[in-house]
Amino acid sequence: MATVIIITKLMPESPEADLAAIKAEAQSRLEKEGGKNISIEEKPIAFGLKALYVKTDMPEEKGTDIVESLLASIPHVSSVTIEDYRRAFG
Repeated sequence: MATVIIITKLMPESPEADLAAIKAEAQSRLEKEGGKNISIEEKPIAFGLKALYVKTDMPEEKGTDIVESLLASIPHVSSVTIEDYRRAFG
């Protein structure tokens, strides 16, 4: 069973969105699906809007569709895109 590292960009609906709540929900949902070593970083975009970059290790057989659908269904998330996908060794 191979492991992949997935970096996903989450865009909130507005600058007023509660990023702490989105982070907590993303972490919880990914852990339930087997995600490990989850880290979430905020990066400014423009006009006070910040994107969340979610990095996680997942079993390869889960694929990216499950990650995208889990994160896209979080309240106040406008869009989800896969920024990077790599097979992990070791």
